[in-house]
Amino acid sequence: MRPGVLALASASVLLLLGAVPAHAVEPPAPSSLADTGGGSQLLLAQASRTNSTAGTLSWWERRGGVWVKVGSAAARFGAKGLVEGGARRQGSSTTPTGLYDLPYAFGIKAAPGGTKAKYRRVGGSSWWCEDTLSRVYNRWSEPLASDCRASESERLISYATQYAYGFVVGFNYAKPVKGRGAGIFLHVNGRGATAGCVSVPGDAMRRILRWADPLREPHIAIGTVGGATAITRY
Repeated sequence: MRPGVLALASASVLLLLGAVPAHAVEPPAPSSLADTGGGSQLLLAQASRTNSTAGTLSWWERRGGVWVKVGSAAARFGAKGLVEGGARRQGSSTTPTGLYDLPYAFGIKAAPGGTKAKYRRVGGSSWWCEDTLSRVYNRWSEPLASDCRASESERLISYATQYAYGFVVGFNYAKPVKGRGAGIFLHVNGRGATAGCVSVPGDAMRRILRWADPLREPHIAIGTVGGATAITRY
């Protein structure tokens, strides 16, 4: 729920998108992107403009050398829109644009049947540390680490609707940099815009969990429709 911030990476790529009317938030095929992460599964989270709080999430897989769309759903973004990942700061309520891996799935509920991704079940002592002073910053902590303040972290079970099912988005995750942000997930919709995550209806989240296959190296690309959006991959 709290926003995270992208770690600086060594390589930048362009997410090249075709011209689309502002009211249409249909993502382009992954073949139009400069980078798809190297795997054969990709989630595309797209908003019409950087100040949008809603858009579309679609999921694609490569079959016989061609990208095929498997499904799509309405998506929600940060309450203050989207911002290029490398420029984002913690607490901004914006969703970071970029290309990210999906380290593992999690949820308060049991994994949907057919889930292939590593799935971590949320319990009463499951926390996500967002304390910049902690050694476990931007990590699951169970129980809460002694150097991680509860006031600066999320007790995951407290978000019964949103965290019924989710995926960790690999934003500022592989090599966390303090202050760039923590806790960016793909999760179930709450009542409105997020604090930086991407959210979708519960049924869509269950479908994504059944579809995602770690052997196919799924990634998520977050950006805007129309023009070119700079993204960073790591």
